[in-house]
Amino acid sequence: MADKGRICVGMITAAHGVRGLVRVKPFTADPAGVTAYGPVGDEPGRRRFALTLLNRHKDQWLARIDGVEDRNAAEALRGTGLFVDRSALPPPEDEDEFYHTDLIGLAAVSPDGGRLGRVRAVHDFGAGDLLELTTEAGAVVTVPFTRAVVPEIDIAAGRIVVVLPEDVEAPAAEAAEESAA
Repeated sequence: MADKGRICVGMITAAHGVRGLVRVKPFTADPAGVTAYGPVGDEPGRRRFALTLLNRHKDQWLARIDGVEDRNAAEALRGTGLFVDRSALPPPEDEDEFYHTDLIGLAAVSPDGGRLGRVRAVHDFGAGDLLELTTEAGAVVTVPFTRAVVPEIDIAAGRIVVVLPEDVEAPAAEAAEESAA
């Protein structure tokens, strides 16, 4: 996982052709936004890429990277995440919009303030975002990222309030059952 100082805006998924072009899968709201926030680089920030988006290819972009002239060089970049500095991104426009990276690590508490765990990941498999929580006991709980389940998000305070759906067992009860066994 990248630190919160760098955000993954896309990934090189494959080489395309023999002249060094690559396919880039964008992770930005605007698919052309991969290059909108300044220079991109690899996760540790050791390599920077001058990326030129050429045209859409299905749900990806065909792109040229300066210095990548053949298929072998392009293929060597397969799987490389493309990161920008977090400070280059604009603040979310809506109070209900969040960068996933800002949610990861937040404490999850129940409406009465009981500790549930921490946000481990945010997933989107196509039917809406899910929050993956790691409980105090180390178990993993997945909940829908909806206003009904997560009515309060306070990034400055480092916490979210989670109303567990009826079909999700409360982590505290789970930990108590494990210790009784």
